[in-house]
Amino acid sequence: MTTLTATAALAYLTEGMPGTGGIIRQRPDDFCVEEQPLEDLAGKGEHLYLYIEKRKATTIDVARRLAKLFRVSRQSVSYAGLKDKHAVTRQQFSIHLPDASDDQKLLARISYTKFNLLWSDRHTRKLRRGQLKCNRFVIYIRNVDPTRVVHAKRIVDRLIDSGVPNFIGDQRFGYRQNNDRIGRAMLLGDWQEMLDELLGRPGYPPNDDAEAGRNAYDCGDYHQAIDLWPRKLRYDRQALDALRQGKSPEDAVMTMGWHQRGFLFNALQSGIFNRALDRRLREGSMGTLLAGDVAFGHADREMFVVDEETARIETAPGGRTHRQVISPSGPMWGADMLRAAGRVAEAELDALHEYDLTESDLIGKDKHPAMGSRRPLRVPLINPDLSGGVDRHGPYIRIAFDLSRGSFATVVLREIMKYHTDEPVNDNDE
Repeated sequence: MTTLTATAALAYLTEGMPGTGGIIRQRPDDFCVEEQPLEDLAGKGEHLYLYIEKRKATTIDVARRLAKLFRVSRQSVSYAGLKDKHAVTRQQFSIHLPDASDDQKLLARISYTKFNLLWSDRHTRKLRRGQLKCNRFVIYIRNVDPTRVVHAKRIVDRLIDSGVPNFIGDQRFGYRQNNDRIGRAMLLGDWQEMLDELLGRPGYPPNDDAEAGRNAYDCGDYHQAIDLWPRKLRYDRQALDALRQGKSPEDAVMTMGWHQRGFLFNALQSGIFNRALDRRLREGSMGTLLAGDVAFGHADREMFVVDEETARIETAPGGRTHRQVISPSGPMWGADMLRAAGRVAEAELDALHEYDLTESDLIGKDKHPAMGSRRPLRVPLINPDLSGGVDRHGPYIRIAFDLSRGSFATVVLREIMKYHTDEPVNDNDE
């Protein structure tokens, strides 16, 4: 079974411009992400804020560990966004802990974990999802000719001028690149198909740690499957354990929890969005407002439906689209999503239909999160910095830049490196 990564067939903004080649994530320190806080903290209040550096751990792993260390419920621990497992990442967490008298004693416990506390402070409000200014990335491309930094510079200049196509990266689709298919089966209530896609059908990726367990699952031997299943695949094991106990496929899916089911539904939304953006990019209208578009304001994240006159004004020289103040948006399909109009709406429906889904499939679903939203088709590339050279680990090209929350550095690297791969994305993390 050969499966391309989720973004392999998508268009490039910089098609025809030679890339650098190379590889990323050769070492954890070669891929660093630093969350930029949105606001200053009050220095007092019921919420303890922590700025944590982690490696080889998911954001959810850290949140779960903090809950145990501070003896609070998992719901008392908040974070602004999910950060990559296979990187060095720094991000904020908040813990609802009204009594500050034991802060130092509790903070000392973090020294016994695998992550580092960089600072702590108090604040009057909890940290909410999306509550960050941006993410700063510092990335080293390895196995590369450093002089090809000139190619990277040309591509970066184009991305600065046009904005970065805001594709959702391969990480969102899981290490088997099938989370969107799992999410679709869940949406339709096809519980057996969902479990078969999640737990069975071995063969991809090569050297899958769960391959022996998948073979046992396909044979209907759930006891052996759970014995063979990697412990790191926690949600898979929950579903397998339910099947082992004789529960129905639907009940097995429900054991996975609201958060994980929401993540799988988001992967389906992401696949549909990528197809809609791919079409706009190939048509040359990624950064052009069309009548019927839903415009997205990058500063305030406000949205409005565009009529013909507004489209003409905003896309004229000096208009807000040229300055990347506003951009067209695409669908993250859900029952309550703000709809586009006219031909734009028809194209967004086409992307939904490519997954063999209709609008009615999104209505009245109470077994999983089905909230809709919209996402800008492009995002600004902010404060880029490029260099090439050689260090004790070999030749490199270093690139640093800021991206708004929810955008993927790997999409920027895809344009710069021009890599096509049928290798699996080893990111079964968030």
